[in-house]
Amino acid sequence: MKAFACGDVIPGCSARFSASDEGGILAQVAGHAAADHGVTDVTPELVQAVRDHIHTT
Repeated sequence: MKAFACGDVIPGCSARFSASDEGGILAQVAGHAAADHGVTDVTPELVQAVRDHIHTT
């Protein structure tokens, strides 16, 4: 399993995500970023920041 804590990229956010692969994490995070942070333009830099903080559980 893979896991990601949004607070590692957006300080103060307590959202956490898990999925069997990186693609599953990225899909969940994209929805969360739009709904909870107003981020509609997911830049390559943001994707890389998320990837850098995904870890295996």
